Amino acid sequence: MADRPRRPVRLPSDAFDIHEGGLDPAVTLRIAHDSARALVHRVRASDDPDLVERMVAYTDEHGLETLAELWSRAGARTLPGALWRLSLLRALIRTDPAGVALLFQRGSEVLSTADVVVAGAERPTGPDEIRVLADAVLRGAYVGDVAVALDRAAAFCRTAAAGAADLADDADAAADDARAGELTARAARLASSARDFTACAALERAGSLD
Repeated sequence: MADRPRRPVRLPSDAFDIHEGGLDPAVTLRIAHDSARALVHRVRASDDPDLVERMVAYTDEHGLETLAELWSRAGARTLPGALWRLSLLRALIRTDPAGVALLFQRGSEVLSTADVVVAGAERPTGPDEIRVLADAVLRGAYVGDVAVALDRAAAFCRTAAAGAADLADDADAAADDARAGELTARAARLASSARDFTACAALERAGSLD
């Protein structure tokens, strides 16, 4: 890795599931898994109350490039892949809190499931509440129950996906084909991410998330 300081990476709204950073040799992939386990263990075992806050804020200072070099090539249903996608979800939210809050708020209005409650956002959900939720979910992966954090991320993604789909219907009715297509694609990506987070939560509970 270069010695120059890292600058935060500005992510477009579609970066969540299609980012292609990092290296792919087998040894690098093994290091990704080992480093993810070591990181979670270190934070949980530490008696330094500031350590988790430094970890949550890490991507704000360094961007996502450093983590990408190790974790972005890991499978979506692995520990490094899950931690990477949690960090990326938080970065996406912090990049466009108003836009993401709109998706989540609309989703909370149309869903009849418990996902809004599981996600744990304050209601009504505006940009500030969305930022708080993003920090809480990532923090929970380090100091709380990893499976619960992943369930919350999945619930958030399902709610936002429902909101994006509903807004896409509005755009379609208004004959705004470009906007409808963009929102439909975003809903599909969020729904796919929700499935991955749910699968990772199940693996974690079974002691198989590596």
